Amino acid sequence: MIVIGNSANRRVTMFQAALLAQGHPPARIVDWIDLCEPGAPAELLAGYDLVRIDSAGEDSAVERALIRRGEAAARGENVSVVNPKKLALIPDQVGRILYPRQHHLGFLAVLAEIEAATPKARVLPPPAAIRELFDMAASERWRGLGIPMPEALPWIREPEELRAAMEARGWPSVYVKLTSGSSASCLAIFTRSDDGEEITTTVEDTGRARYNTRKLQHLTTREEINRLLGFILAEGAQVERAIPKAQLAGRYFDLRVLAIDGETPFTVMRTSEHPITNLHLGGTRGDVDALRELISATAWDAAMASCVAVQRATGAFHVGVDLMFEPNLTDHRVLEGNAFGDLLPNLERDGLDVYGWQIKRLLGTVPG
Repeated sequence: MIVIGNSANRRVTMFQAALLAQGHPPARIVDWIDLCEPGAPAELLAGYDLVRIDSAGEDSAVERALIRRGEAAARGENVSVVNPKKLALIPDQVGRILYPRQHHLGFLAVLAEIEAATPKARVLPPPAAIRELFDMAASERWRGLGIPMPEALPWIREPEELRAAMEARGWPSVYVKLTSGSSASCLAIFTRSDDGEEITTTVEDTGRARYNTRKLQHLTTREEINRLLGFILAEGAQVERAIPKAQLAGRYFDLRVLAIDGETPFTVMRTSEHPITNLHLGGTRGDVDALRELISATAWDAAMASCVAVQRATGAFHVGVDLMFEPNLTDHRVLEGNAFGDLLPNLERDGLDVYGWQIKRLLGTVPG
């Protein structure tokens, strides 16, 4: 087995520990940084039957290598572009946002080479599934399969175009998401009313640079709003109607459901004082068992079936599905799917953590 990842990252070390706990030999680790040069995947990945692809994130050297790799493709699109010389002059700062579309295009280029280098291997997730899960526009296909999702706008590139589309549909609030983003990177909730406009966002703009911040920013002036929306929309964004999330005890909540091979063995309830519930942004885990007491078995089963439908639609072995219930605690919506959404520490099922459960499913049998 090969694991493609960043070897020092806890995703990789936890997976290796789960292999060893079940008596399997450790996987061979191939670091993303070693795959970024053209032709490297063909040399490093040949001859293996099982390949696990994990996140390339949380490593600044990998991020910059992918940005360099994506330069040529980015120049073919109407997005901001940086060359290697100018990129090298940008200081390495935690959270700094660097050319997200160019970065993603570089990631796609390496992913295509991984796909070409592993034609006979079982790859988890398959590169085609990763591409789909990093493309917010895939929600149109899922919606066509009958999976409940928020309504989305066609491709929008300018703030005034967005305002006009919201006005025409009577939508007071929308989520604006970077199509290739993850972990709430470059996310904004844009709200319009008779009293004016407002944005809540994970992007801090200092005027000289932009950063993903754990302290949500609130923008109210038209200049600030246009600057932020202009940036996210120009880099490629999905715009969805903001549907009110259910609340318990005055806190909004949604779920991260890990769908694995047709089952939903792990669920995390995320709660927050605001609709952005990501745990690294101040959200806290809620009590899933207590929630299930409030939701009918029929409604719960329908929600879990939607998560499995997303996993099966992509062809991935596992998908982390973000799902919300509406205030009636009956209707649900799938918000997005995550190719690398299985980092859920401190959870167990049948005595196994998330990685152990996957390994047992792949290489043995899951108890029960």
